[in-house]
Amino acid sequence: MKARIPKNINAGGAQNMNQMIKQAQKMQDQITELQEDIEAREFSATAGGGAVEVTITGKKTIKSLTLKPEVVDPEDIDMLQDLIISAVNEAVNNVETTTENEMGKITGGVSLPGLF
Repeated sequence: MKARIPKNINAGGAQNMNQMIKQAQKMQDQITELQEDIEAREFSATAGGGAVEVTITGKKTIKSLTLKPEVVDPEDIDMLQDLIISAVNEAVNNVETTTENEMGKITGGVSLPGLF
């Protein structure tokens, strides 16, 4: 008994493959554009009720650090260090959360290892 294969199966498969490749390229272009956009943005975070404020770029580089004078206590350097660390970590977390959320819109929530 011979198996019957529809006549146009190869033509349709190639057409679908080309369409999938075009969609993947469009998604890659959108991801690249979004990555560039996020890297150009600034993200700020505060700690200690606004006593410490840090601003970083989307590339996670510190752009500015502001300390209110009342938080600078030579007797309590540990607290100041903790506030700075907390503000920096929150700003970095803001970059990562924004990246994940906006990439999820492009990828439909599918994780693409190595892209972000």
